[in-house]
Amino acid sequence: MLEFTWPWAFLLLPLPLLVYRLMARAPRQDAALYVPFFNMLTRLQSDSENLTSGRLLTLICCLLVWLLVVLAATRPQWLGEPVQLPSTGRDLMLAVDISGSMEAQDMIVGSRQASRIDVVKAVVGDFVERREGDRLGLILFAAHAYIQAPLTFDRKVVGELLEEADIGIIEESATAIGDAIGLSVIHLRNRPENSRVLVLLTDGVNNAGEVSPEQAGQLARTENIKIYTIGIGADQITQRTFFGARTINPSAELDEAVLTRIAESTGGRYFRARDVSDLVEIYEELDRLETIEQDEQTYRPTRVLFHWPLGAAMLISFLLALISIPWLSLSGRAVLSDPNEQPAGTGEALGQE
Repeated sequence: MLEFTWPWAFLLLPLPLLVYRLMARAPRQDAALYVPFFNMLTRLQSDSENLTSGRLLTLICCLLVWLLVVLAATRPQWLGEPVQLPSTGRDLMLAVDISGSMEAQDMIVGSRQASRIDVVKAVVGDFVERREGDRLGLILFAAHAYIQAPLTFDRKVVGELLEEADIGIIEESATAIGDAIGLSVIHLRNRPENSRVLVLLTDGVNNAGEVSPEQAGQLARTENIKIYTIGIGADQITQRTFFGARTINPSAELDEAVLTRIAESTGGRYFRARDVSDLVEIYEELDRLETIEQDEQTYRPTRVLFHWPLGAAMLISFLLALISIPWLSLSGRAVLSDPNEQPAGTGEALGQE
């Protein structure tokens, strides 16, 4: 369906006629200078006045240009058929740790070791793809927290932004868990009360930021935001050194106590992902969260069309300017002004003298 955003612009259509009728014509002034090519200009003017059909065509083109400009000013747009948005789902914010420790290769995929961040991208990416009906958002955090994708139904974009998240795009020397939760609260608190969910994944301890995890968790509880926390990292790996093999705990800095308190205080849960299978099971369980009924919403895809009449007006104006130039007369004048050529009859007059 065609719709005009500013239909009142059609009131400008009679403006040229009003200007023509109401404004006084400029007074005629006689020339004070001698013009040597006055006769040629007079002849050109008389020729143009004889071309009545040409003047009529010019007038029609000018009126058409004005009509197209006014039409573009109304901002026409085409509205498509209504599209039904999903009426069930959650507002789910994903907060993913991309600090330097996420590069640790303590996750086994098949027969090879993989970094934590690569495993998270694969598993969480599949989780995002399955979230049909949910609004998803993405927050990345390390020493600071940033919103990478606000809440949206476009799961493909969220998945692509997660895949493009690399270690080092944020200062990676620390982990601001509290800031990530606080930023999530800002983006979730205006959503329907029973559908606010935050899934936070980290492998460390809060050692940066302006807000502590406990303070941010309390704020989330006040806003009825349910938090699910996930601690990722293996419990032990074997390292081979010059003095032999030794076993270390690569997740020694993971603050499970704080993550557990935050989740339980908001009605959520804390999960421990020691390997890929644990992480997959966690997100499968998150998939089974109860859906919340939301208000039914529809939208109509809109296609803006103002550039078509505006472009047509510019094209007609350009063509009108081209055909208004007396090309033949200009070329004839150029021939007469050639210093190497004398007008016909000049030589005879000089010979008779």
